[in-house]
Amino acid sequence: MRTRAAKEQGRRARTVEEPRTRAHRGPRMRAHPFGLRTRLVLAFLLVAAVGCGTTAALTYRAARNAILEQTQNTAVSAFREQVSGHSIELPVSAEALRDQLLPIARQGKPRSWRVYAEYGTLRVSSTDRPTSSVITRELRDRALGQTVPHGSFQRVVKNGTPYLTIAVPAVFMAHSPGAAPQRTGLVFYAVMELDEEEANIEAMVTAARDGALPALAIALIPALIAARGVLRPVRELRHAAHSMGRGRLDTRIHAKGSDELADLARTFNESAAELERSVTELREAEARARRFASDVSHELRTPLAGMLAVTEVLDEDAGSLDSDTARAVRLISAETGKLAVLVEDLMEISRFDARAAELHTDEVDAADCVRKTLQHRRWTDPARVAPDLAEGIRARLDPRRFDVVVANLVGNALRHGGTPVTVRLYAEGEELVTEVADRGPGIHPDVLPHVFDRFYKADQARTRSEGSGLGLAITLENVRLHGGTVTAANRPEGGAVFTVRMPL
Repeated sequence: MRTRAAKEQGRRARTVEEPRTRAHRGPRMRAHPFGLRTRLVLAFLLVAAVGCGTTAALTYRAARNAILEQTQNTAVSAFREQVSGHSIELPVSAEALRDQLLPIARQGKPRSWRVYAEYGTLRVSSTDRPTSSVITRELRDRALGQTVPHGSFQRVVKNGTPYLTIAVPAVFMAHSPGAAPQRTGLVFYAVMELDEEEANIEAMVTAARDGALPALAIALIPALIAARGVLRPVRELRHAAHSMGRGRLDTRIHAKGSDELADLARTFNESAAELERSVTELREAEARARRFASDVSHELRTPLAGMLAVTEVLDEDAGSLDSDTARAVRLISAETGKLAVLVEDLMEISRFDARAAELHTDEVDAADCVRKTLQHRRWTDPARVAPDLAEGIRARLDPRRFDVVVANLVGNALRHGGTPVTVRLYAEGEELVTEVADRGPGIHPDVLPHVFDRFYKADQARTRSEGSGLGLAITLENVRLHGGTVTAANRPEGGAVFTVRMPL
């Protein structure tokens, strides 16, 4: 059967290998409905649509003005010539005036028109209706105010049909030299429909619209090509950043070209190279520090063993020495003991750093293990340590490491908290829960996130403590080795509580 240590080692091996496999495959691209590709294509199409629309509008405006101006210039010129070519006797009669309007109506250019004449209250036309509702009051006022037969025109839309209305006043020339033309009060009007010109203009609009849609469809192709060209380096940068996040600091991007994206790729490569160099230096420094701590700890064990033996002998004879010498002997003995604890803790944490710590599990009675820990350290006074242990819980643990976990938490509570310290043990689902609570002031909120850090001191002015500063860090590593968790918190009623959860 495989032990828990072997299973844990296999699980860690899989954890290390899986990110490499995912990093090799590269991150999956998530679909963004309004991602950069979509925005680039839409922006390209918007520019194309604005360009097509602006071009079509300007072309439509120019063509429309050209068509209408050509028609109205032709009509005004032809109508003025027709009116000028007829002699009119004043005062006019309705019959004679009508006889003159009919040939003018037949000579319409560029197409036929309807001719009307107004003289005072007299109204005559070339049709069966003497007046036209298309002729506006504004055109009549302009025609009556003219003294020269240049004529006026106006475009009018009536019931959805466009018309061109022309007004030419009839004048007579005085026989005296240099005299200005005189108004007669007779005004001729011509009304011509512009339906053909409007149809031509509508045909141009339809052609422009029908031509814009294929143009936008064709513009989609360069838009996609441009978006692909822009997004390719962005995707490469994303894959490279993802790989670096997975720990592959040697990741680089192939930079080509001289645009902004190429500059970004080169900047990324320079930053990645500098980061790789810095991380390598930090890892080497950390490895040297760990190796130094491990070597120093190993070198100190032998002389410390001799020192401990000597201090034990001196402790036995301290009673026969004078008071100052006895106090010095006991101080040396106590400090040597602390140094021995620090060396053992340093060696233990070095084994965790080197991943050389092994887990030797066995099925044990959890409550019995806690009782042995308390008894071995003489924490049997209920006023100081109050155990609350559920009986009959069988768990697969490493007894030595579980002993270290309980001893470190209880010792920490006795040093920094208030008595009595409560040790609870119970099962919750498939987990073994161990709680160590004290009656002290609790842990400051700023200190709480750092209680498991190595050598962390809540009071920076305090240079020494009774412990090694590694007890809670070693506790955390031992709990992790069992596949569990340990947390620190403050109780509502006061005091700190440490909770350890391990699988049964």
